[in-house]
Amino acid sequence: MSRLDRLRWGPATTIRVRLGVAMAAALLPVLLLGAGQSLLAYQRESANRQAVLQSAAQRSAATARARMEAAGVLLETLGPGSVGLDCSARLSDIRRRLPGYANLIRFDSLGRIACSAASAPADSGRRDRDWFRRLAAGERMVVTLAPGAVYAAEPSLFTAARTDEPGGGFNVLAAVIPLSSLSPTLADRSLPHGAQVAIVDAQGRFLSVTDEKAFPRSVTRWVDQAGSQGSFLGYGLDRRLVRRVYSAAPLVGEGLFVVLSAPSAGLFASAWLDPLSSVVFPLIAFAVALLAALYATERGVGRWIVYLQRIAAIYAKGRFTVRPIQVATAPPEIRELAATLDHMATTIMARDAALHDNLDQKDALMREIHHRVKNNLQIISSLINLQERALSDPAARTAMSETRQRIAALALIYRALYQGSDIQHVDLRSFLEDLTGQLLTGEAGVRTEVRADAVVIDPDKLAPLALFAVEAVTNAQKHAFKDGGGVLTVTFTLGEDEAELAISDDGGGRASSGEPPVDGGVGRTLMTAFARQLRGRTSLTPNDHGGLTARLVFPSANVSGAGT
Repeated sequence: MSRLDRLRWGPATTIRVRLGVAMAAALLPVLLLGAGQSLLAYQRESANRQAVLQSAAQRSAATARARMEAAGVLLETLGPGSVGLDCSARLSDIRRRLPGYANLIRFDSLGRIACSAASAPADSGRRDRDWFRRLAAGERMVVTLAPGAVYAAEPSLFTAARTDEPGGGFNVLAAVIPLSSLSPTLADRSLPHGAQVAIVDAQGRFLSVTDEKAFPRSVTRWVDQAGSQGSFLGYGLDRRLVRRVYSAAPLVGEGLFVVLSAPSAGLFASAWLDPLSSVVFPLIAFAVALLAALYATERGVGRWIVYLQRIAAIYAKGRFTVRPIQVATAPPEIRELAATLDHMATTIMARDAALHDNLDQKDALMREIHHRVKNNLQIISSLINLQERALSDPAARTAMSETRQRIAALALIYRALYQGSDIQHVDLRSFLEDLTGQLLTGEAGVRTEVRADAVVIDPDKLAPLALFAVEAVTNAQKHAFKDGGGVLTVTFTLGEDEAELAISDDGGGRASSGEPPVDGGVGRTLMTAFARQLRGRTSLTPNDHGGLTARLVFPSANVSGAGT
């Protein structure tokens, strides 16, 4: 049985596989329970992580928005008093006292610079800018990243507020806030350890960043999702190819976003520990329990079954003297099974000895029967010989002689049976040598050649074969060897489908004298009858030596017990 067949479930499945599957099925609920608990814990931990990081990003955005709102309050407060000759001085003093502002600027209703805390760029098309037109239309405050001119040396947020004059006109006060001042400080305890902060626009361009390598080269997809969902949590590799977790939240409408980056492993060590403790540890416990159960089963049952299987295989080969002595330390059930096998072997040995005795007696009896049949046939042959001597008619004497030869051939069969080692079969080559020698006794100058394949044949098939040979040899004696001398060749060949017995003589000139090839009487009739008994066919044909060849061809399946 191959290893693959043993692993397939079915009648041939070994007990080891069955026990292993049963124990695995028994321990599987424990593993599934641990995996389920781990999944639920991981989902809870993931939700908590998302809430913590999104909250940190939202607090960072809230801090930045608070600074912008403070700028708006400042501009509204400065509005009524930011006129006069000392306007620039007052704005410069306020900028110096309140860090975080790159410039404070006052515009008139035509977009011209009235005064500023620092130098401001000229912009001829300022009154046509979107932010200015919105303020001119009545909006109280506008925040933009693209005011149309460069008001600071670094990326900045332009915040402008409208102030109305008593006479019906209006002024615009603007604060230029660098984006770097809007970024939350990394010393904030609400931020995770190792966190980095970046401010990006809607196209994902970094406007301000604490550590550029802590972010991937593109955050566009996170910005898009934060713009549509309000916040976003995701994982990715930074430019150092270190896995980090990222959270994005809108800072100003849909045009400015804060992105928070934190180390994934350092921040979420418990997220890696929970699957390890809830899945890997139960899996290890499952494997250890299964291996321990399989080891105990193998030591307690499996190896003894294999041992008894080997003992049974030895018994199947006929070696019943082997005893299962190694089961002395086995469990009681195994010892009982071994005792049963031992008792069975003893019983089989006793019955086998009795059968051998009976077979020996039967063999001796059959040999005695064959001996007595041979003796009776010899007595009949002797009686016929006496009767032959008393006859004076040559034809009658010839008939009696042929009958005696046939009976002698049958007696030879029985002699070969009781004298041989196998009373059921006869060595065909030795039998043909004895038969031709017996038939040609007294034929001076006749030489015989027997060429036969080494086969054995049972008596039922040997009798017609032997009687056919008697008729063929007798015919050769009458016609080929009547003047004395010659060669008789007996050949037996065994093919895959047919066997052939050929008996040839050298003719003694018969083929050229015109004599009939064989008598058309009893001899030819008997040869045909013997061929029919073997379901074969016979033929008589001239050969190259001037004589005749008598052939008997029959199916090789009728040669029982063929072998070397």
